[in-house]
Amino acid sequence: MSLLVLGTASHVGKSTVVAALCRVLVNRGIRVAPFKSQNMSLNSYVTRDGAEIGIAQAMQAFAARIEPDADMNPVLLKPKGEKISQVVVLGRPWKDLPVSEYYQETSHLLAIAVSSARRLIAGHGHIVAEGAGGAAELNLYTRDIANIRIERELGLPVILVADIERGGVFAQVYGTLSLLPDDIRPQVMGIIINKFRGDPALFTDGVRIIEDLCGVPVLGVLPVLSLPLPSEDSLSLGDKKPGNLPVKIAVIRLARISNFTDFEQLERYAAVSYVLPGSDLSSFDCIIIPGSKNTVDDLLELRSSGTAGAIIQARNRGIVVIGICGGYQMLGQEVVDTGVESCRGSYEGLGLLQVTTHFSRYEKITTQVSRTARPLGPILTRIGTVQGYEIHMGETERSGDDEAFIGEGAVSPDGMVIGTYLHGLFENASAVHALISYLMEKKGLPFEPEPWDDTRDVYDDLAREFERYVRLDPILALFNEEMPPGRFLPGQG
Repeated sequence: MSLLVLGTASHVGKSTVVAALCRVLVNRGIRVAPFKSQNMSLNSYVTRDGAEIGIAQAMQAFAARIEPDADMNPVLLKPKGEKISQVVVLGRPWKDLPVSEYYQETSHLLAIAVSSARRLIAGHGHIVAEGAGGAAELNLYTRDIANIRIERELGLPVILVADIERGGVFAQVYGTLSLLPDDIRPQVMGIIINKFRGDPALFTDGVRIIEDLCGVPVLGVLPVLSLPLPSEDSLSLGDKKPGNLPVKIAVIRLARISNFTDFEQLERYAAVSYVLPGSDLSSFDCIIIPGSKNTVDDLLELRSSGTAGAIIQARNRGIVVIGICGGYQMLGQEVVDTGVESCRGSYEGLGLLQVTTHFSRYEKITTQVSRTARPLGPILTRIGTVQGYEIHMGETERSGDDEAFIGEGAVSPDGMVIGTYLHGLFENASAVHALISYLMEKKGLPFEPEPWDDTRDVYDDLAREFERYVRLDPILALFNEEMPPGRFLPGQG
């Protein structure tokens, strides 16, 4: 048997629940793989064989103690703006589509997703599948390949997750269950209330009311968990609050920001603020331009908002400026687009690195890499060899500056401006410590790094918390019994 986790809305915690279930099950010797038929996110991950999937499915694969695979997220939508998304199918760019045209492709994409799910079941025995957004979007039922249509194809028992923190949890649960199609509603075997603040025992009456109203058991009330799990998408940016720490780092919150999980480990040591274009940058010790799904359009916004000029002024004051992926492209002299990414034309970069980027082919580089930093300047000299991955279109050529890493990137002569395609750079302890130690030294402050235990498994911590608050017996029974005749049959419905 397998399971589908649906939500009453976006950002209710479906991804975390799936990850917790994966680790709970694998710890009991039950082989399982995560699955999400369609994901929309600019936070992505590159598998060992170069396929691009949503970062949440990679996280869930790690929780299941297996390698991430393209079948775990066969359809990934990466918004580019103007109601257009790049559609990544089985880990490879397929084409850019406006929403109206995408909906014409849903039956084709659903067939691909169903094949992926069945391959995962054949290879791993079970899946824990995740829906997308809210399950009860009535206007989408005929084309919803992430919730209703995938459920009709796979016929899985369903757990519904609701977010009590946003309020209205009774309406969330009752309304969602009431609006589900008649053939889907009976598949819901349990409810999890997520993000409770305080003692979950205080919600005992609430649990009874929900069960009486809905006729579905509440399996548990999960508290807000403060575990260092990577953020799935840009909705998580609203949850981030910079700490009261002496080093202040600005990450420019581009309209099409991608893979901002690159910087979450920096939050351990610095007050990291995700600032909108046009914000005051004068108080920051370091400025980072992150990845972008559309370098040209975000570059134009940096210029029109005055942020490009503010970054150049900060650089002239001796502030560290770092560009990752699209941010690296923006730091250069020029971005030349033949119409691959945006409108055909030549666009002036910030001019802080002697590089030029060309978008000439609809091809994406997706690869895991190991890079060794060149011993140039006060930051790169401290980094050594790091692991990460590249996800980008465009080719960047240096015309003067040295490489930042052997075989890739660029660095200014004084080492204070660094550009690289290396996503995951600051998931390496040496890179985090190199940047923070330098910024602390500039302030005359000592730097004492926390123990960085690469062997610690946060998913075991997640599983322990999940087991503490959620009744597992009904869930484990699904995975320990044979599929009963006439119920939850793949393809039924």
